[in-house]
Amino acid sequence: MRGRSRQIKSFEKVAVLKGGISAEREVSLVSGASIAGGLREAGYDVAEIDVISKDFTVPAGIEAGFIALHGTFGEDGGAQARLEELGIPYVGSGVAASQTAFDKLLTEAVLLDAGIPVPVSETLRADQPRSLPLPVVVKPPREGSSVGCHLVFEESGWDAAFTEALTHDEEVMVQQFIPGREFTVGVVDGDVLPVVEIIPEKGWYDYTAKYEADTTRYVVPAELTPEKTAEMQACALKTFEALGARGFGRVDFRMTPVGELYVLELNTIPGFTSHSLLPKAAAAAGIEFPALCSRIIQTASL
Repeated sequence: MRGRSRQIKSFEKVAVLKGGISAEREVSLVSGASIAGGLREAGYDVAEIDVISKDFTVPAGIEAGFIALHGTFGEDGGAQARLEELGIPYVGSGVAASQTAFDKLLTEAVLLDAGIPVPVSETLRADQPRSLPLPVVVKPPREGSSVGCHLVFEESGWDAAFTEALTHDEEVMVQQFIPGREFTVGVVDGDVLPVVEIIPEKGWYDYTAKYEADTTRYVVPAELTPEKTAEMQACALKTFEALGARGFGRVDFRMTPVGELYVLELNTIPGFTSHSLLPKAAAAAGIEFPALCSRIIQTASL
């Protein structure tokens, strides 16, 4: 981790926004409950708000909001804009940065402009043929948690994967599959956390591997050379800053067998379930879960 001077705020009565209206509602409910528990253990007065519409309200006296909403109207700037309307400081990235990071096409453009390596991709609509050779990753540009994502190794699997991805968005991002290992790096309040390696049982870190299976292995700190660890952490921070993120987030990577790094995405509201990676990395850095939640809520701002 690298230190950075911080302005400590003294929020006491806070709200956790959970649930939401996206395909990731159930995961968000679990993340929100975990965060609320952590904040209570850290001494905060916590209100839990199950967000079921875009015009949600918060109880009187709330000083800051911890957004635990994944996916649409959580990571895309919608909930952030609503809290700004209500005058409530909130954790994480602002409206514009959230919109950019949630949109994989906008993210790609920003990262390429910043000189950050990303997989080769193309964007297709329903009537457009694929030009990239297999294997490819097929994903809706504006979903999270691998919703609608497919790894296609053979032509026989292409049509079904492409058609299913189109049910989530009129555009589909088709990305070169990067063979090798998968990693993630968390950033909290200016500090870069230890690198986590993700080793799914079946070789693909999909929604089930992320939230439902107990067979995915996590190695933290990842077994990398000090030089490669430092390179990945520096790239994570560069990605975080290039996208204008703030507060906390998690950058996902693939690394080829010869050590080439590729950034997949920035998660501006990473999960906080028992399977989630940011809390695992924080624990490896000596930050217990209540302290992690407390540190994040104290970064809340408008």
